[in-house]
Amino acid sequence: MNPVRAVVALGSNLDGPQERVRLAFAEVGALPSTRLLARSALYRTAPVGFLDQPAFINACALVETALGPRELLDGLLAIERRHGRERGVPNGPRTLDLDIVLYGDLLLHEHGLTLPHPRAHERAFVLAPLLDVWPDAIIPGRGAAASFREAVRDQAIERLPDTP
Repeated sequence: MNPVRAVVALGSNLDGPQERVRLAFAEVGALPSTRLLARSALYRTAPVGFLDQPAFINACALVETALGPRELLDGLLAIERRHGRERGVPNGPRTLDLDIVLYGDLLLHEHGLTLPHPRAHERAFVLAPLLDVWPDAIIPGRGAAASFREAVRDQAIERLPDTP
């Protein structure tokens, strides 16, 4: 399989979320047949859905991978498990959340995997870091990611200072 550019969203709000997301960047880039091309800034955002929880740290990684979309997802889920991810309350607190946002120009809907991520264009916490790593990204079936920035401008998001 030829390498494909993919975007992975990273999020955490438990157990040292900033450091956890920073570690996860390296783990995503270390997946087989995968190379980390760019990492976004870290962003602090309010929770969505289940509100009684700490703020999230969100980011995106741009990777080049020869893994298929399901193989990539399986690798991401394994990283989540190593970080102690437990799936309880939908949209609830989590040690680490990794989602494939874009996988090249692929449109896919199968059990447990929809590409592009169906709500990416509605969430500032995905769009801001996505545009950091891929400013001219196209969301298949929707258009330029940058064209959705205005629609999410009222969502609270804070870019954190860059740190090594």
